[in-house]
Amino acid sequence: MSDFPTTARVVIIGGGVVGTSSLYHLAKAGWTDCVLLEKNELTAGSTWHAAGNCPSFSTSWAIMNMQRYSLSLYRTLADEVDYPMNYHVTGSIRLGHSKERVMEFERARSMGRYQGMNLEMMQVSDLKDRYPFLETHDLAGALYDPDDGDIDPAQLTQALAKGARQMGARIERFCPATGVSRENGEWIVHTDKGDIRSEYVVNAAGYYAQRVGEWFKPYGGRTVPMAVMSHQFFLTEEIPELKEWSLENGKLPLLRDVDSSYYLRQEKYGLNLGPYERNCKAHWVTPDDPMPDDFSFQLFPDDLERLEWYIEDAMARVPLLGTGGVGRNINGPIPYAPDGLPLIGPMPGVPNAFEACVFTFGITQGGGAGKVLAEWVTEGQTEWDMWAVDPRRYTDYTDQDYCNQKAIEVYGHEYAMHFPHHEWPAGRDKKLSPVHDRVVEMGGVMGAYNGWERANWFAQPGDDTSEETTQTWGRSGPWEQRVREECEAVRDTAGLLDLPGFSRYRLKGPGAAEFLRVLCAGGIPKVGRIGLLYFADMRGRIVTEMSAMRLDEDDFFLITAAAAQWHDFEWLQKHRPSDAAFTLTDATRDFSCQILTGPKSRDILSSLTSADLTQPWLSHQSAQIGDTWVQLVRVSFAGELGWEVHSQIADTAVAFDALWQAGQPHGMKPFGMYALNSLRLEKGYRAWKGDLSTDYSLLEGGLDRFIKLDKPQDFPGKAALLNEKQQGVRKRFVTMTVEANGCDAPYMSTVWHDGKVVGETTSGGWGYRVNKSIALGMVRTDLSTPGTELVVDIFGQMCRATVQKDEPLWDPQNERLRA
Repeated sequence: MSDFPTTARVVIIGGGVVGTSSLYHLAKAGWTDCVLLEKNELTAGSTWHAAGNCPSFSTSWAIMNMQRYSLSLYRTLADEVDYPMNYHVTGSIRLGHSKERVMEFERARSMGRYQGMNLEMMQVSDLKDRYPFLETHDLAGALYDPDDGDIDPAQLTQALAKGARQMGARIERFCPATGVSRENGEWIVHTDKGDIRSEYVVNAAGYYAQRVGEWFKPYGGRTVPMAVMSHQFFLTEEIPELKEWSLENGKLPLLRDVDSSYYLRQEKYGLNLGPYERNCKAHWVTPDDPMPDDFSFQLFPDDLERLEWYIEDAMARVPLLGTGGVGRNINGPIPYAPDGLPLIGPMPGVPNAFEACVFTFGITQGGGAGKVLAEWVTEGQTEWDMWAVDPRRYTDYTDQDYCNQKAIEVYGHEYAMHFPHHEWPAGRDKKLSPVHDRVVEMGGVMGAYNGWERANWFAQPGDDTSEETTQTWGRSGPWEQRVREECEAVRDTAGLLDLPGFSRYRLKGPGAAEFLRVLCAGGIPKVGRIGLLYFADMRGRIVTEMSAMRLDEDDFFLITAAAAQWHDFEWLQKHRPSDAAFTLTDATRDFSCQILTGPKSRDILSSLTSADLTQPWLSHQSAQIGDTWVQLVRVSFAGELGWEVHSQIADTAVAFDALWQAGQPHGMKPFGMYALNSLRLEKGYRAWKGDLSTDYSLLEGGLDRFIKLDKPQDFPGKAALLNEKQQGVRKRFVTMTVEANGCDAPYMSTVWHDGKVVGETTSGGWGYRVNKSIALGMVRTDLSTPGTELVVDIFGQMCRATVQKDEPLWDPQNERLRA
């Protein structure tokens, strides 16, 4: 009689390091009735040929959390499950060739310190003490990470598998999943050995994740956004000089020359060189190179010619490398998502299905990924905000062409610095506004927002709009004067911003108002009004913010950030009762929007429409501009008198042209996203997934006026917020002005007081109306009093900051908004 499992709480498809870590962490959470399916032997995909490097370095807060957790787990895992592992914690040195790179290191060091890691900056003169074989003459600085090293990927996977089995979870090897179906709210996972019924399914299929993802399309799924790249590294033969040094001193630290784009690691008494070359190659993307049904434990043919420049550069940096012949070359498949970060979390559009796949650095992220995935499945929420890796961050623009272009771009710039004003050129123009050409003609320098092209700023003839100018952490650049002029136009006359891509949902039918009332933390607007709604998870933490435009008793338009389109729709869908009489539809593609704002905006509109423009702030009305229907909404993220002018896509060009023509006699200018960001900072308006994230509660976020703890409805998070209020809120949202020296505070800059870290910035920038550098952030409650002097670490520069009153820096009484 077969003992093949026919039921499970969770089925995981894929037996690499991430799949086994997910199983281990589910079992650790008490969910032992889980099964992992692997079509071959464990590690058969990318895991077996991975180099096994274990950095903690990242400039993403979420990724750093995940990697830090992994390294902590790996230190104790061998003893915990009694499975020996080769894990060498050698430390690593990251080399910087430029001032900008050293600034990036300072930023990562500060973030790492905040997370409890001991990253340290190194002087060039000290490098040879730690790495005697290094040429240092052209370096600007370096970063040392004592926790970095390398681990044997196969041993790590087997240790996680053993730990999962010890707790009662099942692993079925040589058992390929062949498809899924759904019956009575349960998943049926099909295999050649039989079917398994389960509550949840996890796609952890590595470079086969897209193929597995196709099975879920009949149940609301989409094509998994990914491509497969070929990554090569080679191992030299034994180098006598290295052996002699190592026997006396131990293993060399891992070396990363990030500006040249490779890592160099000691392997026994030889060296392992792994470049990320610009002239890289994607595989299985053309009809004459189809993805095989099974590529277990296989490699691509050697292609060392691609690496020639990198090998020569590395030999110049560490001449010792040139003395060892090539012992072995590894050229294997590695999956890449369009931004190089993995997919961990709910599978978009599909009930009770999750993704833990497309890992480019699966070994160092595997431990943390398993923890995060297990939290998603068992609790429906994660300890840290994980939007950086949430599969819902990509929506309907990620066709295969986009994925291929971005994978090649990201791979070739694996160690790139992500400057605040730099836009990556690959995979652009996927979603265009109806007036895109007009905006570009006006000088719009474009940026991509959830695939939508929007103007960041407007260049004048002669302005340098080259990519090179944007490769700076500084505030200054060709855009700076133009952004100032745009902000001043909004302040003094009027500005017009074409804003395609707002996410919008129609919620209509009996019970719609009550549904919103129960789900959000505060009240809902009256008919004819618009208001901000905040939604919390069960811990009272900020899930999202939506603007609710109430058209009738049970008829709402909900508007939210472009990037939040799939995330927020799923949040509403998940909570919608199965027997609800109201409908919820995504209308994002049906409408577009212009923002008309500034003291002359009423004069401009009055020449175009007979609508009642005396209606107060936070009101809305249907109106005509000529023969064109628009919805006029009396709000302004810029903090001036203004309207959002919403129109149907077919009518947007007519509305835009009419507004533009009417604005010319008043000196109206077009303005872009950089100006809008500056204007919203001066008003203290929060941005989603920067200032508003699940890392913070609604109370910590300073959103008290949007919370009704005394309302009769038990909204999600109400009990947690009541408890937090009683215990005392530990952190508070503040606006700070900063004596910044050429650079404004980026996300997650540490805030200091009396030599201790007391908080972090959540966004920052220059306020052109108040002529100050502004940082929004979270600080210890006792330090949130106006006038408190703090210090913000901006790229290693300790800059004085002052906590401001809990009101906007610009127009604190909102007189201009309400004019």
